[in-house]
Amino acid sequence: MNDPGAAAIEVRGLTKQFGDSLAVDRAEFDVIEGEVFGYLGPNGAGKTTTINMLTGLARPTAGTIRYFGRDVTQNVKKVQHLMGVVPDESNLYPELTGQENLCFCASLYGMRKSEREHQARELIAQFGLADAAGKRFAVYSKGMKRKLAIAAAIIHRPPILFLDEPTTGIDVSSARQVRQMLTDLKSQGTTIFLTTHYIEEAERLCDRIAFILDGKLVKLDTPGNLVRGIQNQHVVELTISGSGTDLTGPLHETFSEGRFERISATILRMHSDLPVQLAPLIRFLEERGVGVLEARVIRPSLEDVFVTITGVELEQMRKEKEKGGRGS
Repeated sequence: MNDPGAAAIEVRGLTKQFGDSLAVDRAEFDVIEGEVFGYLGPNGAGKTTTINMLTGLARPTAGTIRYFGRDVTQNVKKVQHLMGVVPDESNLYPELTGQENLCFCASLYGMRKSEREHQARELIAQFGLADAAGKRFAVYSKGMKRKLAIAAAIIHRPPILFLDEPTTGIDVSSARQVRQMLTDLKSQGTTIFLTTHYIEEAERLCDRIAFILDGKLVKLDTPGNLVRGIQNQHVVELTISGSGTDLTGPLHETFSEGRFERISATILRMHSDLPVQLAPLIRFLEERGVGVLEARVIRPSLEDVFVTITGVELEQMRKEKEKGGRGS
């Protein structure tokens, strides 16, 4: 372990089938020691199923899983002491206090009483939960619950941490604290496997990102290389006024080389593989009573990469997530 450039996790041909449905289809990737590895895709793409196989909660239909070079495909539970897991839904006990939850989790890993109590106090202080240490977990806010769940996952100091949508549904301040915690853990050498539907979060935290779509891993690279791969795309953002009518349909028909999306009531965005001629576009809008207040060319982002690869708009995915849909 702690060998820069070595693989903490090696996945080859990983497959999970439920009846006639392939939830994960022959996924292959390595997670390098000490990196933050992002695993992104639409709801139902196979993200959580992959984590469940890697952490021993589901048995693969086919393929191999290696941890630090050791094939554990048939019994991932043998190496569960090497990992911490933060699921998208809390798995801590509502009737126990924060301190009691951490001590109980530590006991599952065979830590001595004095050691687990000391480590629990350290983590509670580190995560800013000292005032709530003696309160029942049930009364914690969502942000506090997520921070305690991360503390519980790392109390035995595992070299690998899995997080499934760690900042979904929590307030901005707590999300910022969670991201800082992950940055600190990485600096300490922890390998982090992260799923998220917040593209800006992945771009900020991840060393490499894999995109999964319909169970297939379709792209894997650094955020910088992924964005450079679509640099030939041209994106123009228009600030408009005057009409509440959605003109994306007519725009598609007239400017067939472009893809249009209504970002908000006043923001319209055009994506094109060809340079955008602004004059005809502005004239088209003004003839339909839509004033163009500003037009600017914007640099392609990781969000554009996601939309290009998956065909799924992020706003749509976020709304589905907020409704309670759980990605598989």
